[in-house]
Amino acid sequence: MSIRIYGNRELKTLPGLETRPTPARVRQALFNIWQGAIAGCRWLDLCSGSGAMGAEALCRDAAVVVGIERSTAACNIIHQNWQQVATESQQFQLLRGDVIQRLADLAGQKFDRIYFDPPYAGELYQPVLAAIDRYELLAPMGELAVEHSPNPQLSTLPASLATLELCRHKSYGNTAISFYQLQA
Repeated sequence: MSIRIYGNRELKTLPGLETRPTPARVRQALFNIWQGAIAGCRWLDLCSGSGAMGAEALCRDAAVVVGIERSTAACNIIHQNWQQVATESQQFQLLRGDVIQRLADLAGQKFDRIYFDPPYAGELYQPVLAAIDRYELLAPMGELAVEHSPNPQLSTLPASLATLELCRHKSYGNTAISFYQLQA
């Protein structure tokens, strides 16, 4: 299976629903919102799935892309996809394992853009947002986007954490994105 991203580039995906790629119109909307902020940025892709969001960031000239994904099969596909689109001047790193445990490995690093797309019905929202907050992974002018179901019964997100605050929310059919920034 495959999907297409920016520049009509084709990426491999895993068959089935284990990795649910972000819909094309949602990807396009997010990159339109963040246009002008991707080139040269440090991008963190959490629950990377097919790696489409990180690949898209690389295609739009992100300097560094770091991804975390638990599935070994997905990691193999992501690595191939990112290697295919990255230029020699770009860096990428893929960490396999539990997203909460692997976030601890990134403590001290800062990311300009963080994209978090966990299984909608999972229990990862609160602990991952708390870990991003605790390890201070968001850069001072950065933004975190959290993909979730628009159904509040499936995903309840906090309005604020110790250093992060919800700043806007967008809905696209069966997909919603909530954005966080550092508190002023």
